[in-house]
Amino acid sequence: MSRTFPARADRVLLLQLLAEAYDHRAWHGPNLRGSIRGVDAALARRRPGPGRHCIGEVVVHCAYWKYAVRRSLLGERRGTFSLPGHNWFPLPTPFTTRRWRECVALLEAQHRALVAAVGSLSERDLRRVSSSPGKSATNLIYGMAFHDTYHAGQIRHLRALFGPRE
Repeated sequence: MSRTFPARADRVLLLQLLAEAYDHRAWHGPNLRGSIRGVDAALARRRPGPGRHCIGEVVVHCAYWKYAVRRSLLGERRGTFSLPGHNWFPLPTPFTTRRWRECVALLEAQHRALVAAVGSLSERDLRRVSSSPGKSATNLIYGMAFHDTYHAGQIRHLRALFGPRE
């Protein structure tokens, strides 16, 4: 039994998955963009405990992985992300409203760039095995949608931990 998704997928379905996980209405509940709606800088920097990630870090982490998947899909070189490092990034200090808006704008820009990249891929490109061992472009795109959905839930849990529901 294969542990990966079929290499062939409909581009429209892939784009729909990315949209529902990020900013379109979905049956599973809040998507990533919806999960940060109403979050301010104070909440975004609040940690559930020492060494635990805050909402702001999760948002930048999600932006980074959208960049990483897009880079892999398009065969672009590493090191072109707007922040130094990879995966998890410390929040700038002081973490102001302006800085929080920049994090959200980075997430938005990386999402739009990923969607544009997926829209530009041919069927052959979608079947191509990427630099991620044994993963087709389709696998990476499914994974990105799952990644957004996972972190949307994580953010919703953090919000519930820190205060009343809106």
